[in-house]
Amino acid sequence: MKRTFAIFAVLLVALMAVSNAALPAQATSNQEATATPAATSDPLGGATEFAKATQPTDIKVMLDWTPNTNHAGLYIAQEKGYFKDANLNVELLPPGDALPEQVVGLNTVQFGVSYSEGFSFNRVSGVPIVSIAAILQHNTSGFAALHEKHPLKTPADLKGLRYGAFGSPIEQPFIDTLMKCEGVTDSTIEMINVGYVDPLPLLERDKIDFTWLFYGWDGLRSQVAGLPLDIIMLKDYTQCVPDYYTPILITNEEMIKTQPDVVKAFVQAAARGYADAIKNPAEAADILLKAAPDLDPALVKLSAEWLASQYQADASQWGEQQAEVWQKFVDFMVTNKVLDKAYDVNAAFTNDYLPRK
Repeated sequence: MKRTFAIFAVLLVALMAVSNAALPAQATSNQEATATPAATSDPLGGATEFAKATQPTDIKVMLDWTPNTNHAGLYIAQEKGYFKDANLNVELLPPGDALPEQVVGLNTVQFGVSYSEGFSFNRVSGVPIVSIAAILQHNTSGFAALHEKHPLKTPADLKGLRYGAFGSPIEQPFIDTLMKCEGVTDSTIEMINVGYVDPLPLLERDKIDFTWLFYGWDGLRSQVAGLPLDIIMLKDYTQCVPDYYTPILITNEEMIKTQPDVVKAFVQAAARGYADAIKNPAEAADILLKAAPDLDPALVKLSAEWLASQYQADASQWGEQQAEVWQKFVDFMVTNKVLDKAYDVNAAFTNDYLPRK
């Protein structure tokens, strides 16, 4: 089941900004989806000097999925020598049989890319992982349907449709809560478990009516493919469902306790990479394509451009996290019985290793 959670989050791939004060809005086609306005403050918090490990250190970083624009800052830091500047020799690993949360929790791998759902499932089970930076400042996912087949204006339009489920326990509560916010108490939505397959062909073949995806990858991928979607973006309904960080960078409590210099060096080198992705998305796309040449160049460039304003979004600097965001997410998960119990959010994340002036 935990494997399903991880793949679910990736298939929700990278992202669409959420404003906590946003009011419900009509769903938009993927060509029209808007992003949270970019912050005007320095993504590096005004820092001009960055942390270094006290001695040369080999570290491993496990990605949550195959390389994509969520990971651009890491590849930039690798390509431009920011990790080297930090006295780190970094190996970026694709996910294997074990999940990033598990191997990082065991300190087999020192750092990883995770997401609030998978992080929470593991944290509440006693896995000693800590979120050390938000790669994207907001959840940028939404429920999407083909515009020509099932036009969507509000969550009420999901009533009676067939949903292509990935198998995460968070799916039903999010759908039900959105429907209730629209006054729909009997949604009659059919949940069809599609597993890990690409949902877009299933929409085209009329196997399902709507899916949950990340605008910054699959939403834009549908645009590149000439497949107009209507998307109910969760950023427009944060008075109903919680915002949450996805993806995030994680480490383990042992690293924080015994090698805080390495943690700080890694986070600040990554921050430099993401700052470059914010400032120069075209270069970010080129660097990612160099590392992963099998990716679609048109999609990577479009995604890098869209995500440039989402890495930091409205935060004071890249990577920043807020206890209130974590708490609202955990409360939602507990209320909807997705988590058996809550956990201390203040012990589960930290901003201490971000660059400082």
